[in-house]
Amino acid sequence: MNIERNIYDIRERVARAALRAGRKPEDVTVVAVTKTVGCDEVYEAYKCGITNFAENRVQCLLEKQEDQRLVVSDINWHLIGHLQTNKVKNIIDRVSLIHSLDSIHLAEEIDKCAKQKNIISNCLMEINVSGEESKFGLSPENVNVFLDGISELSNVRINGVMTMAPRDERPDMIRSYFRKLYNLGIDISKRERHNIYMSYISMGMSGDFEIAVEEGASIIRIGTAIFH
Repeated sequence: MNIERNIYDIRERVARAALRAGRKPEDVTVVAVTKTVGCDEVYEAYKCGITNFAENRVQCLLEKQEDQRLVVSDINWHLIGHLQTNKVKNIIDRVSLIHSLDSIHLAEEIDKCAKQKNIISNCLMEINVSGEESKFGLSPENVNVFLDGISELSNVRINGVMTMAPRDERPDMIRSYFRKLYNLGIDISKRERHNIYMSYISMGMSGDFEIAVEEGASIIRIGTAIFH
């Protein structure tokens, strides 16, 4: 495992993909997914300039945050896995962005816990663009109903959208899913609501992040390509 070399390679590939799409490479944030590695590897990636890290599970995130090497002001932690309502209180003030908001019930719990901490919780709507039954996420058809349902919540802020493309799918199909999410984000941004700020489009992982960048991703979630 050569984390420094891997990060350099990813940044070069991101830059090329961004330039192909007429975008600025610096407009794409690389979030390192750390679910398969320990704190040593996370710290190594941090020393190589990565400041955004993500975990799938609440407990793993909390354990990594206990490592004193990672208690620094410029590290941002993201939660990208499915979030159960009974775990919200444990991470509400420990993450900069929740990528997996997918129900009104969860939004209400996040709002309640955020109020108790007197903070605003920044979230992305997880959208199941591909329609896979095995995946969590709102269906694109239910997005407007969801937004109506959370319009009165004062401590939840929708900062964008997130999706995952199916594994082993053809590149042209992956591209179509990412394009659909991007266009959906544009449509949502036209709706004037007090708690909607469509700042981020989170899509693309180790196997498809270049397509995601070409299709407008502002956040890519990379695990294997960094930590292998």
